[in-house]
Amino acid sequence: MTDAASDSGPRPGSEPKTPAASDSGPRPGSEPKTPAAARLVVDCRPLIDGPDRFLAVRRALAVDAAASSVARVRGAAVEVDLRIEAAVGGFVVHGRIDGAWAGECRRCLEEVSGPLEAPVREVFEASPAEGETWPVADDRIDLAPMAREAAMLALPLAPLCSPDCPGPEPDRFPTGPASSASAGDPDPGPGRDPRWAALDRLVFDS
Repeated sequence: MTDAASDSGPRPGSEPKTPAASDSGPRPGSEPKTPAAARLVVDCRPLIDGPDRFLAVRRALAVDAAASSVARVRGAAVEVDLRIEAAVGGFVVHGRIDGAWAGECRRCLEEVSGPLEAPVREVFEASPAEGETWPVADDRIDLAPMAREAAMLALPLAPLCSPDCPGPEPDRFPTGPASSASAGDPDPGPGRDPRWAALDRLVFDS
């Protein structure tokens, strides 16, 4: 198991280090530029055996599974900017997750995107409570599952390209009752929206 690279906190009596500009994370709405890791395992023993008061973790993380029925994480990766501190019986992780999302406007179905920003404050402990805390194994914690869940929960439930989006464009996607020219109707009327063609292949049990 390879431990993720992390920055240790300042020793007592020393001045806190100022993160370099390259470690400040992406701008809201941008995709991570550094290679994304699939796991993010951090060795927390320096918080127990050493003088460090916290560990800072900043890097890109792959979040392939972070998607909903209407939106997804753009680029399938986010940037994590987290701080790990020792607590009674475990560790507390807090910070933020930044990235971008993309999806379809719920009214006009055009592509829409926006910034993904998720604040994080989670507890890791040896005996985690399902759905409430995260596990610790050999004084190591894997931040990846927690970050993926936070990214997924930050996706919009009903994306809109703009608050005043009027919906589909009638000239491009005409709507109305279907009619058949073969049945003798001289005016077949507007055709169906081609984006709904996949529904014609659905078969329901009677």
